[in-house]
Amino acid sequence: MRPSTACASPAAVKHMSAALESSAIICNMARTPDITVAAVTETDGRFLVVEERINRRLVFNQPAGHVEQGESLVEAVIREVREETAWGFAPQALLGVYLWRNPASGRAYMRFAFTGKVMDHNARQPLDRGIVGTHWLSRDELRERELRLRSPLVLRCIEDYISGVRRPLEAVAKLDLRSASSFAAESV
Repeated sequence: MRPSTACASPAAVKHMSAALESSAIICNMARTPDITVAAVTETDGRFLVVEERINRRLVFNQPAGHVEQGESLVEAVIREVREETAWGFAPQALLGVYLWRNPASGRAYMRFAFTGKVMDHNARQPLDRGIVGTHWLSRDELRERELRLRSPLVLRCIEDYISGVRRPLEAVAKLDLRSASSFAAESV
């Protein structure tokens, strides 16, 4: 939706139009992206990933998924890791917030990626629907599978993790979709 120009001067309209066409504006993206979470956990240079069937194609991804109504971001990532991998997950830091638009579908995603440790594996637990298996892969092994990654965010999160990017968990620890509008703005 473009801002109203009904009461604007011709110069202001021209300025607003130029600003809207600027590279800083994300064009052709859904007004409200899907909010997702992902977990990046590493042991001895290997990262926990899931192999999942999406649209009849096997792809690799971090344990990830959508935030459910009334669920905080931290609660969502803990739940998703358990459902998709049968591992318990203890988030330690926010890795980053990533915005991506799937060029095939046009759907937009805002991914909150967390780092942390896994523990308490339950080998008897069935994995989420669509998950074929879990793997511990190195960055090089993921690069070799780049064409089979669910999105470019998989490697981007790994690269940010390896470069040491970490943000305080407290910045988003209490955010949930229901109460987000009642919190003061947080700088991340």
